[in-house]
Amino acid sequence: MEIYQGIILGILQGLTEFLPVSSSGHLVLGQIYFNITEGGLAFDVAVHMGTVAAVVVVYFSDIREMTASLLRFITAPNKKELNAQDKNLNFVWCILAGSVPTALIGFGLKTLEHILFTSSLLVGLMLLVTGGVLWGSKKYYRESDSGGAPLTLKRALFIGVVQGMAVVPGISRSGSTIAAGMFAGLDRTTAARFSFLLSVPAICGAQIISIKDALETGGLIDPAVICGTIVSFIVGLAALKLLLKLVHTGKFHLFAPYCWLAGILALISSF
Repeated sequence: MEIYQGIILGILQGLTEFLPVSSSGHLVLGQIYFNITEGGLAFDVAVHMGTVAAVVVVYFSDIREMTASLLRFITAPNKKELNAQDKNLNFVWCILAGSVPTALIGFGLKTLEHILFTSSLLVGLMLLVTGGVLWGSKKYYRESDSGGAPLTLKRALFIGVVQGMAVVPGISRSGSTIAAGMFAGLDRTTAARFSFLLSVPAICGAQIISIKDALETGGLIDPAVICGTIVSFIVGLAALKLLLKLVHTGKFHLFAPYCWLAGILALISSF
């Protein structure tokens, strides 16, 4: 992989990991376009960790508060009372609950990765599905102060299942999980916050599984991979802040036409 290819794919990853247009789908199409057949695993691991770092930066205070609440819970004698009073703990339990179906589905689909990550036809079809989900979500916008449903373990499990299905390239993880949260009754701010916090263990877990193979190839120290990772972090940080602004202003569904167009182009290119 050339350095310029790593930078271009890093920009693609940074933009599409958070904008609801499917990062995995765009990376597959990008690697097919550049005819990259080697070093793909190491590159995917590295640029995904770059975008995880962007989530940690944006939600650092939330992560710090949830960590502190969890440590207090572990050492507290009155765990039941603390659990009922601390809203951060509810988020922790919901993230853990949502991560379970994500992991199970991810493991189940791993055996099909040689099919899932090489087909522009599949990517095109799933981008069309993503567009439909985004467009359908516009009927479910709820303001933070308009009495959206509370985040519960049941709703977290549902969103976790949706996140697991987003392993399929072309299905946007951020788009599908934020939409799923709104479909389940959450206000759009809570849906977005939970979606991105839920992504941290999901992305880290998936990359830990792959990192051993990536280290064995030595690909993680390739200049193109390093440049792609740095670029994915910087671009991802900007894209995440942009998406949160669009979600808050009720313009989340406007990415649907792009997904439809990209899906149609991917389908045309597959024939």
